[in-house]
Amino acid sequence: MSDKFKPASFQPRTLAVRAGQMRSEFDETSEALYLNSGYVYSSAKEAADAFSGDTDRYVYSRYGNPTLSMLEMRLAALEGAEACRVCATGMSAIFSALACQLQAGDRIVASRALFGACFAIVTKILPRWGVKCSLVDGRDMQAWQDALSSPAKLVFLESPSNPLLDIVDIEAVAKLAHDAGAKLVVDNVFATPIYQSPLALGADIVTYSTTKHIDGQGRMLGGAVLGSREFVEEIFLPFYRQTGAAMSPFNAWIALKSLETLHLRVEAQTENSHYIADRLAQDGRIKSLRYPGHPSHPQFELAKKQMTDFSSLLAFELDGGREAAFAFLDALMLIDISNNLGDSKSLACHPASTTHANLSQAERDELGITDGFIRLSVGLEDKADLWADIDQALASTRQ
Repeated sequence: MSDKFKPASFQPRTLAVRAGQMRSEFDETSEALYLNSGYVYSSAKEAADAFSGDTDRYVYSRYGNPTLSMLEMRLAALEGAEACRVCATGMSAIFSALACQLQAGDRIVASRALFGACFAIVTKILPRWGVKCSLVDGRDMQAWQDALSSPAKLVFLESPSNPLLDIVDIEAVAKLAHDAGAKLVVDNVFATPIYQSPLALGADIVTYSTTKHIDGQGRMLGGAVLGSREFVEEIFLPFYRQTGAAMSPFNAWIALKSLETLHLRVEAQTENSHYIADRLAQDGRIKSLRYPGHPSHPQFELAKKQMTDFSSLLAFELDGGREAAFAFLDALMLIDISNNLGDSKSLACHPASTTHANLSQAERDELGITDGFIRLSVGLEDKADLWADIDQALASTRQ
């Protein structure tokens, strides 16, 4: 990175475009794409010194790669983190961030409202390794206090949560976690680094699926883990290197270029989301709306306190359960049915039968994920066209 570039002196929009630049001797404008898997050495001693750590250089792209490094520096600057490592997928980022800190006998406390695969990690995979898991209602501070009245190793939460956009008081939970001797890991994918800064609220580690808004155009899989330099280099990195979680250089390059338009895309999607939420809130054809940026959300005041805006996700419930939800989805003409989110294209899904289908009926009932809920990821289309599609699809549920 150029010596004249001082990340602390620039705003997030500038960081998303300029941070992490490492131009080669050719002085290219766009970030270079280094597709190589390995590196060569001028001597056997140079290779030995690289592997012993006596010299700081790239040795293998599973350990590090210049294109990955540029993305990691840019994400760290944008998040306000000391260090970052990018992973092959969002789930590899979350699993690695948790697993690198846990061993048999440890306890993790997690919000019950999690993405289906995250729920499986904390309730099925980690317990097989002898890790104890305590689940709480993330909205209930007394539940957090009770769960963290005894020591824990980690606390894990999403806010807003997937799929019903529950809000967790990150600052309050961070204090409880630290008092219990635990590190707080926050999955910030719904909020994006634009609208929420978990590290500033007291979290220790932040994870992302870069597949979502950071790419936001359906072209790549990826994840990111951010935190202190001590955590990333001394705890996370040894696990990351030996388990093969690294992102591919090509995907890292795609994410680098996508970050240049992150603010433009997410802000436009959010503007559309507010419009759709306002229209749905006034529409008698839906049973309930869940959007943190609308006053009807039960945690609207908390959302305003810890978020600067509310991103592109919302959920709403239809009377008539699964039959009505499927009728709505099948009637959509512009909006696509997809389990992905944060994309430039608007996407809708039925969480109970897709993203959270691995949960039991009792577990979905406890989370409030009824068969009538639709999760909507609002894209960049014209808001009038989006509402027209939603309006005619809602009409189909009444026929």
